[in-house]
Amino acid sequence: MGGFFAVASKQDCVLDLFFGVDYHSHLGTRRGGMCVYDPAGGFQRQIHNIENTPFRTKFEKDLIDFHGRLGIGCISDSDPQPLIVRSHLGLYAITTVGAINNADKLIKKYFSDHRHQFMAMSSGKINHTELTAALINQKDDLVSGILHAQEMIDGSSTILVLTEDGLIVARDKRGRLPVLIGQNDNGYCVSFESFAYHKLGYTNAYELGPHEIVRVTADGVESLSPAGQDMKICAFLWTYYGYPNSNYEGVNVEVMRYKNGEIMARNEREQGILPEVDYVAGMPDSGIPHAIGYSRESGMAFARPFVKYTPTWPRSFMPVNQDVRNQVAKMKQIPVPELIEGKKLLFVDDSIVRGTQLRETVDFLTESNASEVHMRSACPPIMYSCKYLNFSRGNSDMDLLARRVVQELEGDEGEKHLEEYADATTTRGKRLLSAICEKLHFDSLGYQSLDGLLEAIGIDRDKICTYCWNGKE
Repeated sequence: MGGFFAVASKQDCVLDLFFGVDYHSHLGTRRGGMCVYDPAGGFQRQIHNIENTPFRTKFEKDLIDFHGRLGIGCISDSDPQPLIVRSHLGLYAITTVGAINNADKLIKKYFSDHRHQFMAMSSGKINHTELTAALINQKDDLVSGILHAQEMIDGSSTILVLTEDGLIVARDKRGRLPVLIGQNDNGYCVSFESFAYHKLGYTNAYELGPHEIVRVTADGVESLSPAGQDMKICAFLWTYYGYPNSNYEGVNVEVMRYKNGEIMARNEREQGILPEVDYVAGMPDSGIPHAIGYSRESGMAFARPFVKYTPTWPRSFMPVNQDVRNQVAKMKQIPVPELIEGKKLLFVDDSIVRGTQLRETVDFLTESNASEVHMRSACPPIMYSCKYLNFSRGNSDMDLLARRVVQELEGDEGEKHLEEYADATTTRGKRLLSAICEKLHFDSLGYQSLDGLLEAIGIDRDKICTYCWNGKE
């Protein structure tokens, strides 16, 4: 994923930019970057690795040297950025969030005329933000270039450009991520998360529509290219990625999660499969509000049978190495024996992606003498790797637990019946649940249905991306 923040102000914007970007740290773990523009000093940029040290700590020492009334920043889960680009369109800085599935094809096209080159990263790969800038530079102005880049990219691309005159901001053509604008007495900011600017004293000013491009200066917001009607915003913003305080398309994240848990419990009661347990619990931290809703609707007590020790490892998906991640996850789980020993427990997680840590969690609970461990996922089985925002990163769909188990159950034939496997009311759906229970040592397993999830979000379902569950664009 990734997060972004930008400021156009009548006064120095560095502190607002710093805190605004820092408030997006939950959206990425690899790199952070800031770039500001000052007429006297020009463009000033810094990029740091944040895999083992938070953004705030890495950038505090840079603040004294940064000055400017215009700035952009990002939390990146992929390439180093923002980048500073010099071209026939002038000097500008750029940051992007999204995914380019056809990057190799686009790069090959550039190399074919022997007049273009890209800076390779240590891995040999090309920075996708640099590739986006190259596509933009094919046109005669930034707006035409951005529209061209978004048209050429197979995937998604939200783009922020910093020029000497202001900010140019473009939401992805299908609106897969939100782009929000806040306002205060000194100017405007651009943000992924609304709470980030509310805490800085900005109020809601505008929300970009899909494919819309605007210019933002300290004096106002100007439309450069109108919004489209076709939107596919990512559902995982509500189930997992989004911060509890945030609102997307008018729907609050925390409220949605309570409702989602309530719908799961309601549906299980109606189907006669609601288990009797001593406690309902959330997998910390994003599963907790889903579990509160489940507890409230089911009438079964909510508790926290284990807690995370987070002072040294605040984010569950750090570090990058999977073996170390698994060990860190294990070290972070601190049990409350009085709430585990001899108890029947039901846990709600925001999602089950690869399942690499869930079996260890269940074994940890069993070793702590839990009587039963039931698991619920706040979204349907994930059958397809995300190709728009890299939510379920992996080299293959077979990295996904549900897809892998389907292959184990039925081989290639199972690929023809993924829709059945995703439906717990079908024979194949029940086989999937049983097989995962056996593999991960659950006493029972349940997934939220796609209809239930969309009901909890509550906006027009045609405007929500559900690709990772049903493979539909």
